[in-house]
Amino acid sequence: MKKLIIILMAITAGYSNMSAQKKGKGEKEVNVITSDKTGWHKIGEMVASFSKERDVMTVVGADKFAAIKIKVTDADIHISDIEVYYENGTQEDINVKSNIKNGGESRVIDLKGGERSIKRIAFVYKTAGGSTEKAHLEVWGLKTNAKK
Repeated sequence: MKKLIIILMAITAGYSNMSAQKKGKGEKEVNVITSDKTGWHKIGEMVASFSKERDVMTVVGADKFAAIKIKVTDADIHISDIEVYYENGTQEDINVKSNIKNGGESRVIDLKGGERSIKRIAFVYKTAGGSTEKAHLEVWGLKTNAKK
């Protein structure tokens, strides 16, 4: 029994260390979503690289969401567009055109077709007000567990 507890603790520690994974070139670290509970879940986070003004975040794990929102810290940012790529190969271009202040968040962005499996999310952005600070973005997804 003692060995089983030690093994389970080691597995749990291993999973908690996997909370972020590096993806391919130009893609940011993301959380591995393991829960299907209804509500908001952090999909991933990144620091905006203003040298390219476009970043891609890969979504890993239990990736079905009905809506997304972005929380911003460390600096203001202007998000022009978000491109959501789904597991079934389709894509949704979302015209955001929103200045988000440090400590603020975007509006809730409903995804077409209800709860869908997201493969990756691309952001097109620029610094707001010519700041030299880099904005830290957290992407949150809403699980409704609605049956189709």
